[in-house]
Amino acid sequence: MTPTFSPILLLSLLLLLLSPLSSPIGIPDASRESQSSAVPNFAKAEAQKLIRGFNLRPKQDINTGPGAAAESPVGGPMLVEKPLRLPVLGDAGNSIQDLGHHAGYYRLPDTKDARMFYFFFESRKNKSSDPVVIWLTGGPGCSSELALFYENGPFHIAKNLSLLWNDFGWDQASNLIYVDQPTGTGFSYSSSENDTRHDETGVSNDLYNFLQGFFKLHPQYAKNDFYITGESYAGHYIPALAARVNQGNKANEGIHINLKGFAMGNGLTDPIIQYKAYPDFALAMKLINQSDYTSIVTELVPSCEQASTICGDDGGDSCANAFQTCNSIFNEILDITGGINYYDIRKQCVGQLCYDFSNMENLLNQQKVRDALGVGDIDFVSCSSTVYEAMLTDWMRNLEIGIPALLEDGIKMLVYAGEYDLICNWLGNFKWVNAMAWSGQKDFVAAPNVSFVVDGAEKGLMKSHGPLTFLKVHDAGHMVPMDQPKAALEMLRRWTQGKLAVTQSKVRIVPL
Repeated sequence: MTPTFSPILLLSLLLLLLSPLSSPIGIPDASRESQSSAVPNFAKAEAQKLIRGFNLRPKQDINTGPGAAAESPVGGPMLVEKPLRLPVLGDAGNSIQDLGHHAGYYRLPDTKDARMFYFFFESRKNKSSDPVVIWLTGGPGCSSELALFYENGPFHIAKNLSLLWNDFGWDQASNLIYVDQPTGTGFSYSSSENDTRHDETGVSNDLYNFLQGFFKLHPQYAKNDFYITGESYAGHYIPALAARVNQGNKANEGIHINLKGFAMGNGLTDPIIQYKAYPDFALAMKLINQSDYTSIVTELVPSCEQASTICGDDGGDSCANAFQTCNSIFNEILDITGGINYYDIRKQCVGQLCYDFSNMENLLNQQKVRDALGVGDIDFVSCSSTVYEAMLTDWMRNLEIGIPALLEDGIKMLVYAGEYDLICNWLGNFKWVNAMAWSGQKDFVAAPNVSFVVDGAEKGLMKSHGPLTFLKVHDAGHMVPMDQPKAALEMLRRWTQGKLAVTQSKVRIVPL
């Protein structure tokens, strides 16, 4: 889900709040005042398109918890977790009582009233030795339950709202955590606007604090390898959290987290490069013709580059302007293509409906499920338009900048992308990975393209050098674990076991 969309999810699933824009010398400027009101309105509209495109109907724009007028008590334990006993149909080889399924709330420090909700599923195979994997869904502002129930969680939702075992859930190869974040997303809440996050510093600090609380409650997992994963706008969250964990480890802060790697699926990481790649991908996939391409490249791309450069230099409101300016490239392509599903260009959206994830809301609104989760009367905000808007000035920031230092420390990175996604397409991701300056850059660029083979069939093409691997997944859109569940599970298993980059039977000396 970037994870991580314009009329969208990414850009699976993603966006932001900003303060009013002002003239740099304090003199009123009519055009800037017009932009000041237009940009947040544009962001709000984008968030609503994202929500409607998934057939979701959250009752609130942001989760305020038990009530905006009544803050939760500050005292008590930082983390409250309970065993999860939800009936699941079918035979998973274990009874539900034998499996460690948990749900809980973590009271975030350094906040007025924030509570972070999470699911934790112990490995179905070998919980003592399998890695701990955290999954972050994008939006920004979309609940990780989207991935839990529709992509790589232990179970799926049947039409009658029963739970069915997912044979390819990532708990087959890991101890798996799903977190609702940033605050206000899913079941995570705060009664205070001061706890709403606007940048990766706030997001990564909250997640780092949560992990400290999690491993304090579950010290038996602190020695396991730890991996950060996610999708779409999580292309921002993930490298920020990886850097924060690495920083905490080096400074001997709290519990040492055994970080081994991070993986981003169809993510938004380096917006400047990725926005410029839109017309290249659209032309290659025959979504636009040559004249369309020339028009976009000459008329829209230069202004996006200029606005992005200013954003990189100044931050703040200039990044909100860059978001709207650069999004014109994506929206121009959508105007040309009509009702195409920008998460999977093989499909069409019906009106604004691209996917139907409404059963997630229906399930989580059942009283027996809410009782099992321990959430009481707290609303489930599947995707928060307020959180989306609050992250507006974060959208165009380049998160690639902190990755080389992680690679130099030997922390592995996997960038994977379904080949039919438009919003966070494989080409844009491949371009920023290729352009990233690090000690292994030349060797990575020169590395051959290797077939990713599952059950004797090629499921993708990849290239690797040292700690870096890029994988283009065949026959998949934005949500790879949903479209190619078996291949996605095998990707995770091999990657965490250090076997993904091992050369397989076929080497393809062809372009990705």
